[in-house]
Amino acid sequence: MEKKITTRYEKKSQRLFSLINKIKLWPARSGILHSVKSIEKQGNRAVITTYCGGSFVVWNSKKSRSLRWLRNSYFKTTCRKCGIPDWKIEKYSETEFK
Repeated sequence: MEKKITTRYEKKSQRLFSLINKIKLWPARSGILHSVKSIEKQGNRAVITTYCGGSFVVWNSKKSRSLRWLRNSYFKTTCRKCGIPDWKIEKYSETEFK
């Protein structure tokens, strides 16, 4: 039995925190896609913790590099330490932003 491929649609002009809360993925500048463990909001900033142990502070924005990379599905590889399952990467790749 083949699985039916369905396309998910997300709003294109949404804030960074709301998108990360939905998909739980973070694209690093090196092109590695990490899985997000938790987000602690602190006003217009947030501390993001990944499953591989990394944590960093990000600003909420509509035009940031990370948000553009998430919308366009840019990444080179996935993080081995985070252990992102294949179904999550497929779901992320099939998501369209309109």
